[in-house]
Order: sequence, then structure tokens, then C-alpha cells
Amino acid sequence: MFDAVLIANRGEIARRVIRTLSRLGVHSVAIYTDADRDAPHVREADQAVRVASYLEIAEVMLAARATGAGALHPGYGFLSEHPELARACAAAGVVFVGPPAQASALMGDKLRAKDAARQAGVPVVPSFTAEEARHADYPLLVKAAAGGGGRGMRVVQSADGLDAALQSARREARAGFGDDRVFIERFLPRARHLEVQVIADGHGNVIHLGERECSLQRRHQKLIEESPSPVVGPELRALLGAEAVALARAGGYVNAGTVEFIADFTDPGEHYFLEMNARLQVEHPVTELVCGVDLVELQLRVAAGEPLPITQDDVELTGHAIEARINAEDAARDFFPAAGRILAYHRPAGARVDDGIEPGSEVGTAYDSMLAKVIVHGEDRQAALTKLERALGETSILGVTTTTGFLRWLLASDDVRAGRIDTELIGRLPAISPPLTAEEVARTAALIVLALSEEQRTDDPFARVDGWRLSGRRGQSWWHLAVGGGEPVQIAVSADDLAVQRIGPESFAVTAGDGRRRQWSYAVDRDQIWLGTGGWAWPVRRHDSAAAGEALSDGALRAPMPGQVLVVSTAVGQTVSAGDPLVVLESMKMELVMTAPVDGEVAELSVAVGDRVAVDQPLARVEVSD
Repeated sequence: MFDAVLIANRGEIARRVIRTLSRLGVHSVAIYTDADRDAPHVREADQAVRVASYLEIAEVMLAARATGAGALHPGYGFLSEHPELARACAAAGVVFVGPPAQASALMGDKLRAKDAARQAGVPVVPSFTAEEARHADYPLLVKAAAGGGGRGMRVVQSADGLDAALQSARREARAGFGDDRVFIERFLPRARHLEVQVIADGHGNVIHLGERECSLQRRHQKLIEESPSPVVGPELRALLGAEAVALARAGGYVNAGTVEFIADFTDPGEHYFLEMNARLQVEHPVTELVCGVDLVELQLRVAAGEPLPITQDDVELTGHAIEARINAEDAARDFFPAAGRILAYHRPAGARVDDGIEPGSEVGTAYDSMLAKVIVHGEDRQAALTKLERALGETSILGVTTTTGFLRWLLASDDVRAGRIDTELIGRLPAISPPLTAEEVARTAALIVLALSEEQRTDDPFARVDGWRLSGRRGQSWWHLAVGGGEPVQIAVSADDLAVQRIGPESFAVTAGDGRRRQWSYAVDRDQIWLGTGGWAWPVRRHDSAAAGEALSDGALRAPMPGQVLVVSTAVGQTVSAGDPLVVLESMKMELVMTAPVDGEVAELSVAVGDRVAVDQPLARVEVSD
């Protein structure tokens, strides 16, 4: 085993690798940028080195040599699938904890990987040239040849949209991977996403560790993963595993990797090779829980030249594991990326949590939006679903809008509970419905603020916010509050009617008018208070009704998140219809198309290509047509 390992990554995967290194007694070396100077992975590593960027191979290698690291673990994302990093490690005498450069280059190029799969006898998805695609049956999928994670992918419904999809996918691929090559293949509207975990050593041994069901996706980004799949039986599992192993052998693959398949919804036996991820996957914990292995440890041992300690016959899947990814996104606003500072954070009991945040962490848009993963294991699928739903309900992240509540809502849907899931299911579900109205959240916010005032009681009657009167009696106080950035609501509450009980340093129990008692976490941030319950969270702010009327005037288009302007597709004076694209923003390496809110004429255009924008910054204004 190595004396020291450098982790060329950040966030939750860096912390995940550090945990295994610590257990094995291996010295861990972290790298960090200025933005991550105070990040948890920096503090938890035995040693840390500053770099200007996680993408600069020369700097990363300099850090490895300066610290005497004998090996480098790339994690996932960033340089993890970049063959140049593996080559740089070899040149510097540092062991790369991943596949050989030639295998990474082969599998990282989706076009070459499809050819390799075809030669290995693995079924592949039919693909088309741009000219062939104009006369093919739709829908089709435009896909980046490099990279992964759903970036550089566009579903095209007709030939009329092909050129725009190709241009957009190329831009996103160039921004995310530095490679703008794309290709076109058949798109299955009703499909499952299945993948097989493989691991190979340098002694000719290749095994698989079962499959994962990853069909619950949004914009080709996985949200919930599980193992085993609810529709894969022993025979299909053996077939998928054999195909994955055959491809790994054919590609000269060593270390951990994942072979991804797309399968017909009604008959998963009809399946096709999608791609091979030449790295550890985000969803690797579900495989660890059902197989009883530490994949990071296996990666390290294989990289150190040891043979695999298990054979295919030793692999046994026990129980069921499910993982939910919590992202800094607003599900109520079409999953726009969110940013801010973590004010309060509570992890659930009875679940594994892999995360990269803590109270005080700054969440920006420079990196991926994933904050944490909540993973559970149960004796069967229904038990695991129940445990995960409860764990998400106990998770509280305040200060940044997250998908925690949405994930809990998703798990409760009948189709998910029954295993009737495909890659487009989320798009067919009804609009998300939070468990409480804005009025209920606003009333709770007012009651908690009053309770805090009671705790900080002062003799100055003019410093009180609880309706105190010179007669000694408390009257009603009127509150004008905006919940979650929505339209303000007006409520009246009285401190005499407080049904609030403190139950922790950052939590209260509040009894509503219907007698239902809920536990709420809270965090105060200047002029607003964040509230959380059951996995959901809301920022609540005092609101000036006059200003609100101006801010919500028809035709105003504002930035929903920080980002950079990529495209401006309109001009002042142009007539547009509601839904027409006006501005394209890039945030977290993803493109977001901002469309006209109403029919009318573009009266103002406040940004240009290349501008950086902040949340709620004006982009354009459309005057409503008469």
C-alpha cells in the first residue's frame, strides 16, 4: 500500500477518499483553490496544497511531487477521465488510481467506445451522421463525444430543431470538456438507465458487482440511484455483467469503472451500450452497501499491484440500497441552480451521508451543484424506500435552496414506489406541490420571530416586535412576508397565541391551528429567516408592498441565478411571443434558456454576451402587446 495519496478533487468525493485512506493508515494530501481554502476536505486531510485550478495538470502534479505522494486518486469529474493526467502521473513516477491512459482515452471517447463495444459483442445504440439524421425517425439524441454527467446532451423532436441542438450541445461540451465534438443517436422515449460496476486488476482478473438502476433523471442528470434494479433478475444480471466484463477486457481496462446501458422500459432484456465511465461513479455507495465492499479500497489495492481479493463467485447482493443526490437547485423554478451560504445543516440519523458542506460553506456556481448524498440500506426495496424517505425528512439545509423536499416528494409517487420508472418519468409527473402554503410558512415565520423576541425580551417597548402595548397587553401584529421569493402575503398574529416550544439550539416545535405539531429548524440571516421542516426549506423576508408591485410588473425578465451571458438572441424593438428565447445563461457548466414572459415588444435589454449576472439582476423587459 502507498505511504501517501494525493486526491485531485474537492467536496464530498475528496472527503470520501480521505475516510478510506485514514482507515488504512495512509497519509492523505488534499488540493484546494482559493475558493475552497476553508472547505471541509482541506481541514480533514493530513496535508493540503493550494492550486490555482483543479483542472491544471501541471499544478496538480507539482503538488504530488512536492508532498511525496506515491499515488493520485482523481475522484470523479474534473480530470478523472482525462488520459493526460494518467500520462503525467506515469511520467512523474506517481501511480494513477484509475485505468491506464489508453483505456481511459478509448472509453472517454464515446464514438470509439461504441466501436469497441460492438467488436466485443455488446449491443450498441444506432447512430447517425448529421445528414442521415435529417431523414431519420425522431426523436434523436445529440450527445457530446467527450465527458459525461448529462452535459452536452440535447433531445431533438424533429429535423427542424436539429441545427439548434447541435450548436447548443457543442457550446456546452466545449465549456465543460474542452472538446466540442458531438454525435447523434437513437433516443428511446421510454427507457431505463441501467449500469454495471466492474473492477479489474493487473493480473487479468475482471469481475462485476451487479447493476444499478439510474432511471430517475432530470435533464440527463441522475437524481436517485438504487441497487439492485427492481426489474433485473438473475439471468439478465448475469448477461449485463458478462457484457460489461467483456468490454472491460477488450479495452484493456484496469481499476474501477462503470458500463452504462439503456434498456427498453417494458422489456429490459432489449438493451444497448451507452458508454463506459472510466472512474468511480457518484452512485458507487449503493453498490458498496449491497456488496459489502469498499470500492475506494479496492481501487487503491489494484493500483498498488495487488490482485483482487474477491472473485466473481464471492459477489453476493444482499438487501437493497438507494441513494438520493441533494443539489443546490430550486425545483419550483425549473431546477435553476442556487447559490448562497449554508446557515444551518442537520444530517439524518440512520443513513450514510456523503457530503462536502458544513455550516458556513459558500455554495457558488463555479462547481457542480451537488451538495450531499443520502444513502440507505434495507432488507428489501420497500424497506429502503421507507428509510430514505424518513432520512430526507430529517435532513435540513438552510441558507441555500436545495432539492431535498422535491426528492422526498418524488419518492412518494406511486410509480417510483412500484418501480415503474424510466428516464422521462420526472417530466411527466404533475407540478411539485410543497406540503405547506406560503401563508402557513409565513405564519410560522412570524411566530418563531415572536418566540425569539420573547427569549430576548427587553425593557425598551420600542425595540419589541411582538405587539406590546403601553397598556401592558399585546395586540395583533401585522406581517407582510415574502416566502421563497414569491409574492408577499399579509398575515396577523398575536404573541398571546404563541404555540411555539424550543426543542433545540436551532429548532422549534410549532403547533398549527389544526392542532398538528411540526418540528422546524431555523436560521436568521440579516433581514430574512430560513425555515425548514420535513426536508423542505423556505427563505422568508419582510416585504415592502409598494416595492413588490414594481418588482413584479409584467414583462420583467430577471436572472434566476448567478451566471454568465452566453447568447443574446433578441434586440430592443423586436416583437416576441411568450416562450421565445431571449437570453442564454451559463451556470455550473450548464446552459439555461431565458424566455419572454409575455407577448409584446422588447423594450429594454440590460445585458450583452460575456456579462456576468447576479441573482435577480434584470436581463430584459418586454412591453405587453395592446
